[in-house]
Amino acid sequence: MGISDKTPEPDIICVMKDSTSSEHLPKGYHTKNSQAGVLPPGHNCLTRRNALKAVLASAGAAAFWSPAQAQKTKRRPDPRKGSPKRYAMKKSINQWAFPYPQRMNLKECLKLAKDAGFEGIELNYDLENDLSPKSGTKDYHDIQRLAGKIGIQISGLCSFLFWPYPLTTNDPDKRAKGIELAGKIAHAAHDLGVENVLLVPGAVDIPWRDDYEPVPNDLCDRRAKEAVRKLARQAERLKVSLNIENIFFNGYLMTPMEMNDFVDSFQSEHVKIHFDTGNISIFQHPEHWVPIMGKRIKNTHFKEFTKKGTDYSLETFRPLLDGTTNWPAVMDELDKVGYRGYVTFEYFHPYPHYPEALIYQTSDSLDRILGRIS
Repeated sequence: MGISDKTPEPDIICVMKDSTSSEHLPKGYHTKNSQAGVLPPGHNCLTRRNALKAVLASAGAAAFWSPAQAQKTKRRPDPRKGSPKRYAMKKSINQWAFPYPQRMNLKECLKLAKDAGFEGIELNYDLENDLSPKSGTKDYHDIQRLAGKIGIQISGLCSFLFWPYPLTTNDPDKRAKGIELAGKIAHAAHDLGVENVLLVPGAVDIPWRDDYEPVPNDLCDRRAKEAVRKLARQAERLKVSLNIENIFFNGYLMTPMEMNDFVDSFQSEHVKIHFDTGNISIFQHPEHWVPIMGKRIKNTHFKEFTKKGTDYSLETFRPLLDGTTNWPAVMDELDKVGYRGYVTFEYFHPYPHYPEALIYQTSDSLDRILGRIS
């Protein structure tokens, strides 16, 4: 029932000051009365009707609280916690950070990445496991459905097979095998509904392998372009992107200008750049490469590097933020060129004990780099 003039006035609720008691009231006054305004001065009195009006008034004031007013009271970002600026890029992790396949299967890797807060995971193609020449279209469709059910994207495909089967080797059989495997990786990406395929185009030298004969620079360049030209035609049919990775340790495409010239020579929207921050950090700085390569960057590896050490093997790469990379500068440059794709942590040493810790630590570090925590 609504409040009307015919509704009896509710009782008056009075709170009397300690110094005043009912025995001091004049005759005819009451501590409880059905009419307002009959109590002596100095008393706090409120009818139930007025109490209701007060509640409604305060609710109305809250409704008019503007976002601008809320913004004034918002805590300022703390640069000690993370980037004060938030970046519109997607968080991903490469499968090499997981103890796969020895201690985790593919499903467990996908689920752990999702649970840790990653939007994507980069999978690796090899000769024996879930993504390999042993698998076919049906297998890849099953993996695609599994990732969809878990709620995580496959951010790209990667492979170590470009080292035992380089596209520029002096061994023609290995060269042909490398092109064949690169084609299979592209097909797997297509079947998985994945656009990004990392490609290592060749090597002048591979110092960590004793079965690779060094190739002259001009011959390496010619063979690499021949191989990528063949693969680019296939990539256009499959609607995937061949993303050329900067390696540095292979003695080829040592500057961003060389990388640009190589990629531009194909005049194809299906040949782009996969930029790795760590691979060039031994003598150079990733934030210097980004503005030169610009829109050619299609995908990235965020690999932490330390310039403090003297070991230039894979051991020189570190967990994120445990190195010398200037991440604020890298992020600013990526943002300036309009990069909005995946930033994928790549690391080759799953923790031997409690391997989930690396995954969660990396997720937290990326959140801070991306400005999601500040």
